[in-house]
Amino acid sequence: MERYDAIVLLQEHVAKESLIGHCRATAAIMRATAEAMGEDADLWEVIGILHDIDYEEVGEDMERHGDVGARMLITAGLGEEVAGPVRRHNFMKYGDTDTPVDVALTAADNISGLVIACAMVKGGSVTDVTAKTVKKKVKDKAFAAGCNRERIRKIESYIELPEYYALSVAALQGIKEDLGLS
Repeated sequence: MERYDAIVLLQEHVAKESLIGHCRATAAIMRATAEAMGEDADLWEVIGILHDIDYEEVGEDMERHGDVGARMLITAGLGEEVAGPVRRHNFMKYGDTDTPVDVALTAADNISGLVIACAMVKGGSVTDVTAKTVKKKVKDKAFAAGCNRERIRKIESYIELPEYYALSVAALQGIKEDLGLS
């Protein structure tokens, strides 16, 4: 599936612009992470776009989140290479998964919110966010409290954290207009 088609599919199931923005942010970080790790950047970007496709349907029901999304994707004709990571990113249900794509997805899912929160502190300017900013804010547990730092740190199995912070910031800077940031 191409990026554009994944966004269209997401928009068929998700109405909230903030959730669409989160999925796009996660996707941009997934693409950059795949490139850094020598993985399939197009595939990982699609996984990032679609990872929360079921969120509006299941809401806070973490017993269903991921499973419903995977079924939606299978129904849409996508295979397990996309549906599997979407299912497994619900670590509260599936626990730790150590495949590169699973680790990258849970890390991107969490750091995307942290980087956007950093941008909001800077008046909505992601251009003013640096890896140093992210490193400082990761240590402040009260800042962007919903971002699971442990999930972000798991990427260290593949990429050093300073490099990951930098690639995450750069990825979001690359799509800042899509996210309504400057």
